[in-house]
Parts: sequence; structure tokens; C-alpha cells
Amino acid sequence: MKLCELTIKQAHLGLKNQEFSAKELTKAFLDEISLKDKKISSFLTQTKDLALSQAEKVDELISRGKELPILAGIPMALKDNILVKDVKCTAGSEILENYIAIYDATVIKKLKEKGAVILGKTNMDEFAMGSSTENSAFFPTKNPHDLTRVPGGSSGGSAAAVAANLCCYALGSETGGSVRQPASFCGVVGLKTTYGAVSRYGLIAMASSLDQIGPITKTVEDAKIVFDAISGKDPLDSTSIEKQVPTFNLQPSALRIGVPKEYFIEGIDPEIEKLVKEAIKKIEDLGVKIFEVSLPHTKYALSTYYMVMPSEVSANLARFDGIKYGYSITKSKEPRAKNLLDVYLKSREEGFGNEVRRRIMLGTYALSAGYYEAYYLRAQKVRTLIKEDFDKAFEKVDFLLTPVSPVLPFKIGERIEDPLSMYLADILTVSVNLAGLPALAIPCGKVGKLPVGLQIIGKPFYEDSLFQLGQIFEEINE
Repeated sequence: MKLCELTIKQAHLGLKNQEFSAKELTKAFLDEISLKDKKISSFLTQTKDLALSQAEKVDELISRGKELPILAGIPMALKDNILVKDVKCTAGSEILENYIAIYDATVIKKLKEKGAVILGKTNMDEFAMGSSTENSAFFPTKNPHDLTRVPGGSSGGSAAAVAANLCCYALGSETGGSVRQPASFCGVVGLKTTYGAVSRYGLIAMASSLDQIGPITKTVEDAKIVFDAISGKDPLDSTSIEKQVPTFNLQPSALRIGVPKEYFIEGIDPEIEKLVKEAIKKIEDLGVKIFEVSLPHTKYALSTYYMVMPSEVSANLARFDGIKYGYSITKSKEPRAKNLLDVYLKSREEGFGNEVRRRIMLGTYALSAGYYEAYYLRAQKVRTLIKEDFDKAFEKVDFLLTPVSPVLPFKIGERIEDPLSMYLADILTVSVNLAGLPALAIPCGKVGKLPVGLQIIGKPFYEDSLFQLGQIFEEINE
């Protein structure tokens, strides 16, 4: 097995047994990026010098016989909306094209303390708005399984990099499915963490009541390792929580799992439905009790999400005004602004892409006088009903099993001119974000060469049990 094909656990054991050095491991990934990424375009920024210097520190640790943390020396990548001090952070947007982060995100601080090796920042839909990574201001990323197709979004660069063995693991961010959907499209594992389980400090905000950082990995075991490293309460993020949930060993014969009938919708690709139902049958054959359940307000989830999210986007992106930081027309050679309002309007018009401007306008309209109660407030009330559906379901069952996406990875350019069809790619993932639940996307097969993902949804803060069920499924699906 090549070094860049190793899982976190395998790479850790190799380093510990001194089968190879952290520097050799890092160089193997850097070489793989040089060889493959011209075709895939998963990275926006490479941090070779930083990675090699971090690897050297780990090698020094090993040479002194010190205890080696499991993530020490393991090369990783991260979505380009998570800050790394002194490294460019664009959020996939021209408005931040030359922005250099002045501090580390809390998740990065934690990973650095554990000896992580940072290979670079991955491509994404601009400000995490998209389901295909075609909305990046710089270039689209391609799916490693088929270069004519999208890798999903908005964390498409991270998922593609893991799937192509350009990093051992990666971080992405989730607002409405942006870790799970690209993980599914690229045939890797993606975790949407419980809202509050992982600090968002240092994540460029999109929609603050929905955003979460999560790992994208090769195996469920790796996802657990990364989650354990980055989770926990952070005094710099008031939404983060230190939630103590009892851990227990899952016994399949004692499990009750629900299959929501609303997730097998009209229009779902029949091959996806077949693979997911086969995966559910494999789990049932272990002695797990499977029940059909109903989440009746699921049909309102997408419209609710596309009311709440743009409203929060319009507030969060107001900070990019051409004055504080980022792109400004006042820096151009020929000043074209007649007054301050002109600076605001022209800087935002030129700096933001079409999809970002579309969502800002939708959100501003929904929050405007006379429309707030009709749109945003009503959407928040429906959001409560969606959460209550899950609460009622989890009184009867321990987990929910669903597809991740109703469609296979689509062709590059196929949906870019039709925002509505692009939004529909999120139809099976947004409910989880609205309810603040954890969910795991795990490969369950392929249609031709295109991967399909199974989604396991759990109770709030029960990530540990999600990992246990995910590992059970991995073993029976090999």
C-alpha cells in the first residue's frame, strides 16, 4: 500500500514503529498533489513549507522517544473558510482573494497542538453557497471517480482531496449538507456534527444557526479520531457545549432503527433507492429491528432552509463592505466611487459572485419591514415543527437511515444555470441542519463508477453511537 493510501490509524502505527518518518509521509502526499491535482483542482492554496516544518517537529518528537498523539504527523487539508494563521483564506470568493488570516480557528489550534501536518486549503463554493463546488470564484473541482462530474458541495475540494488520496483526512463545513453530500458523491465518510459539539470560532460565517465544522475521512474510525480531537466547549464560541453523553456498546439485536418514508421521494434515482434499501437489509440481517417512521414536516424542510439560511447570510455578509478588509474598489488605480455608498455597492457587486448576491437579496427581502413575520418568522416556526418530528421519532427508535442524495454526481455545468435544481440536491440533508442533529454519510455502493452514500442520523450529541453503527455497517459492507 502506498503511503498516501493509509488511514489515520495505519499512518499513526507506521510513524510509531518508525517504518517511515513524518517528513517522508508528508512528501508522499505533496508528490501525489503535484501529480494528480492539476486534473482534480481540489486545492486553492498549498502550504508546503508549513507542512514540512510541522512534519520535522513530529520527527524530532519521535526521535526523543516522546508519546505520539494519534494525529501527530498525519497530513490533512481543510476547507478554505477555516482560518489558519498567516495563510490565505478566500472562502472561494474574489472579495477575500488576498486575505491572510491573523489567527487560527479553534479547530486548527487543537489540531496543531496534536501535531497535525497542514497540506493546504481546499476549494469550495463561494462562502459555502452551493452543492457542486462550481460556484468557486476561481475554478470548479472535479470528482476523482469521473472528471466530467461534480464532487458535490460546498466542501467539494475537501471530499475530492480525501477520495483521491491527496490528504489523509480533511475538514469541511456544513450548513445544509455540505459535508455529507460531497462525501457521498466522492465515496468517503463525512460527519455532520451536532450543533454546538464543535467550535465555530475561526469559521467564516454563512448562516450562524446552522453552520458546523466536520471531518471528511476514509473510514468511520478516522472520523471518530478527528471528531474527538476537535470537539468540546470553547469559550470563544458561545454556541459550543460540553455535553456528557453516556457511552455504551451497541448490540444489534437491541437496536431499533427507523426508515423515514418521506426520504424515499418521487424522483429519487431508482439505483440509489435500491442500494440504500439493500444496505438497510444488511443491517436488518444482523438482528436489528427496522421500522417505517414518518417525519411529516420534511416536505417543508427545503423551503424553510432556503428562507432561514439566506436571511442569516444577508446579515453575516454585511461585514464585507469594501472598507474593513477584503476587496475594495478604492484600491483600484482609477477611483470610481463618488461617495461611501458607492464604495459599498460597487465593492460588493464586483467582489461577490452571482449565487452569493442572489442569497443576500433573498435574505434581505425576507428580513425587510412588512415581510419578516410572513417569511423568516414563519420559517422559524416550521423549523421547530421539523425538530419536533425528529424528537418524536427518537422516542421510538435509536437511529434513522436514509439516502444522502436523491441523485448521482451530476455533470459539470448541468445544473449551474438552474438554481432551483441545484437547491433540490440538498433535499435529504437540510432537515438535519435545521434540527441541529448529528448525521454520518458512509459509502454503501456504486452505480457504475459513481459512489452512493447511506445517511445515519442520530440523537443530539450521540456521535459516539453513530460511529459504532457506522463501523458495524462498514464491516458488513466490505
